[in-house]
Amino acid sequence: MIPRLFVSDPLGPNHRVVLDHDRTHYLKNVMRRSLGDEVGLFNGRDGEWLGAIESYGRAGAWLLVTTMRRPQMAGPDIWLAFAPVKRARIDLIAEKATEMGVSVMLPVMTRRAEPSRVNIERLTNIAIEAAEQTERLDIPEIREALTFDRLIAGWPPERILFVCAEAGAAEPIAEAVMSRKGRSACFLIGPEGGFAPAELDALRKLPFVVPVGLGPRLLRAETAAIVALACWQALAGDGATPESRPPFRGEFVS
Repeated sequence: MIPRLFVSDPLGPNHRVVLDHDRTHYLKNVMRRSLGDEVGLFNGRDGEWLGAIESYGRAGAWLLVTTMRRPQMAGPDIWLAFAPVKRARIDLIAEKATEMGVSVMLPVMTRRAEPSRVNIERLTNIAIEAAEQTERLDIPEIREALTFDRLIAGWPPERILFVCAEAGAAEPIAEAVMSRKGRSACFLIGPEGGFAPAELDALRKLPFVVPVGLGPRLLRAETAAIVALACWQALAGDGATPESRPPFRGEFVS
């Protein structure tokens, strides 16, 4: 399998890309790629291209961009807002949300959220690795954490906020998603201890909020995020769009 790497450089015919030390180590010593071997390259703007390894050096590796593999396509317009949880679980949320096509991740400090600082750099690196491994053509934007009050005060009203409510009145998620198919949307996932009653009360009063239920059992925060996104992708996302599927390795755009 041809390895894929996310880069910030522009991509086009005969462009050259320089890799840093860590990515050079990955190609040379982990993937054991030699001079002339092909590498998939994408930057979230120019589609996916093949590059050939020209040289290895102490400072990095040099690749020559050769052939377009896929043109850039817009990803699904789905956001994920989530209360920070413990490190291993928040890492899992970032990884799986990337795999599920989320375009924006919003850490939200609710009353019962894990109080530790959200490491945006680490979560971004996790998202990059997940995008590389899952044939995604871009990486999600991971924003700085904001308070619950700031989230709802600055919310764009045209974007539905599906609140995954662990208790109280809520629409079954499949019905809620299908009845609003085609709308910009975001899922809000609470912390391990759930939303505070005052937070749920405040959310239910907002016209853009739709409380949704994920079934009769209480789910961990990371499980709730995966379930909600999987439902949305299957019913309203790009999961059923044939042209969005990546090509087999070796298939290229002519």
